[in-house]
Amino acid sequence: MHTETTASKQPLAPSEWRARIAAHERRVSAWVESRILRTSRGQKHPVYDFLFTYYSHRPSLLRRWSPGIGVVLEGEGTERFLRRREFTRIAEGVTLDSATLDPPRLEAVDWIARLLKACRDRPARLGCYGLHEWAMVYEADEVRHDSYPLRFSRRELGAILRAHTVCCSHYDAYRFFTPAARSLNQLRPRKETRTQFEQKGCLHTNMDLYKWSYKLAPWTPSELVADAFELACRIREADMRASPYDLRSLGFEPIKIETPDGKREYDALQRKFSRQADPIRERLLEVCLQMLREAGHGPFLPPGRCRP
Repeated sequence: MHTETTASKQPLAPSEWRARIAAHERRVSAWVESRILRTSRGQKHPVYDFLFTYYSHRPSLLRRWSPGIGVVLEGEGTERFLRRREFTRIAEGVTLDSATLDPPRLEAVDWIARLLKACRDRPARLGCYGLHEWAMVYEADEVRHDSYPLRFSRRELGAILRAHTVCCSHYDAYRFFTPAARSLNQLRPRKETRTQFEQKGCLHTNMDLYKWSYKLAPWTPSELVADAFELACRIREADMRASPYDLRSLGFEPIKIETPDGKREYDALQRKFSRQADPIRERLLEVCLQMLREAGHGPFLPPGRCRP
């Protein structure tokens, strides 16, 4: 039984939704086209490719617009949306159909909501200084971005890492640590304990808002997906500037976290990104809760096994 009536949905006239489509496509075109061009030339970028490889949302899907949950598209031309299985026609126009939210999808939505809420309610923890990137090359025979030099010798890099407190709380960063670096981390995050470890001061946790935004699509308004992508892009730049890689040839000056000034710079960026992520996280949580409500469920389902 649906708890939200069609009367409570926001109507969008053709002029409104067409304008939103055009604005969204203009906004994302530079990101999408640069990725497509690099791919066609066989070029790799150590900063921006991450947003299309680690995050698996295809450029064409980033470009594709959706109004998100709670909206009815009015007028002619809405047939294009009916090619997507999540949309349906009602008397007032075309809208997302909560009947397509099957139990596995709802379980995933519930898990995302739990993670978003846990991160929202948990105080930000700072002071990690981006050492996860250092731990990924610590005593490694090969490095991921081998087309670019490291700023330090292997011996110097190891000494810098060991001189710091490594406290990575993000499972998807920790799992890429070298075997030698894992023992240096104070925490042992696991996939099944993400809601207990992740926190909103973490750069990767805040980049992951982009992942949750597209995993909730098309129920997420595309403007919110673009907001999350843009934030992830800025965070990724800082993430790699604070890494041991020397990317000055690409125009990225290093954040020298091995120095007091570099630590202060990283700390300021970490605080700024945490503040900027807060409203995006809150909006994504509301999308989750709306999806659960429209499907006739309470705020949260019974704990499940889904791990998106």
